[in-house]
Amino acid sequence: MKFLAFLCAFVGSLAAATVTTLLGTGSAGYSETLVNNPYGAAIGPDGGLYFCEVDNHRVRRFDLKTKQLTNIAGNGQKGYQGDGGPATEASLAAPHEVRFDRGGNLYIAERDNHVIRKVDRKTGVISTVAGTGTPGFSGDGGPGAKAQLRQPHCIFFNRDGNLLICDIANNRIRRLHLDTGIIDTYGGTGEAKETTDGAPVSGTPLRGPRTLTMAPNGDLYLALREGNAIYRIDAKTQAVRHIAGTGEQGYTGDGGPAVNAQLGGPKGLAYAPGDLLYLADTENHVIRRIDLKSGIISTVLGNGMRGDGPETDPLRCKLNRPHGVLFANGVLYVSDSEAHRLRALR
Repeated sequence: MKFLAFLCAFVGSLAAATVTTLLGTGSAGYSETLVNNPYGAAIGPDGGLYFCEVDNHRVRRFDLKTKQLTNIAGNGQKGYQGDGGPATEASLAAPHEVRFDRGGNLYIAERDNHVIRKVDRKTGVISTVAGTGTPGFSGDGGPGAKAQLRQPHCIFFNRDGNLLICDIANNRIRRLHLDTGIIDTYGGTGEAKETTDGAPVSGTPLRGPRTLTMAPNGDLYLALREGNAIYRIDAKTQAVRHIAGTGEQGYTGDGGPAVNAQLGGPKGLAYAPGDLLYLADTENHVIRRIDLKSGIISTVLGNGMRGDGPETDPLRCKLNRPHGVLFANGVLYVSDSEAHRLRALR
């Protein structure tokens, strides 16, 4: 009976849902209407939608009211230059994620530069806060700008205001203490081994930590790309708890427990009110949702086939390797990366 009630509610919710394109035409480019491989996104303190363009090597802002686009960081040339000057004149290399600190400063994870950079809210000046530009693993216990990272993909601020970095190729989550500038390892051992359910996040292997999001109580949710699984990091005990994915890549399990479902390289997470967790199941070309109360997983956007549309029916709209999901103001924003679109599920 509980499952039937869930199924009826789920079908009813999808019947009312629609997906539309906010930005992009399906072709890669750089203009007022074109984007090129969008990834991570965030709502800024000014209400704008900020997003990374991996292949344009830029961060841009989309005004949700006027629909105007503004370049925030990057000159379009792939490289690692510009620290100490305007962010718009700096060279970036494959920016993957953006976040804002409590002061409204913008942080950017650059995969191919192996650094985290900061854009000062008041001056617009860019600087490096973690990483040296050379890939590797070093520097724990010292200044973040002198430490080595290897392909950082995601950044996220925890409830203490520290910046967590998914240092994916090092199989670690690094932690940058903004008050001191010191970096250390928060989770992972550097080994690409399976994660033990219930183990402390410190000293436990994490296989491809790709992205993070947080619930209001401070619990963190972590997607393991190579591990094809989702874990919850308990805010009080700091133990990791398995909540989704069998570890085997595939696309199964909708309508049943998320722990028994197969995922395909999850690369984006977003928490939503009602204890809902959205994930970009990238290699399956779908967005899935986990009801954290029931543990049930379902597909809310995409049909498992790679493509581009048609809109507006969410379960008929094909996606092309979506990477980013963001829930804000009742809307799920989706970076449909290789369809070169930003979509909105309402």
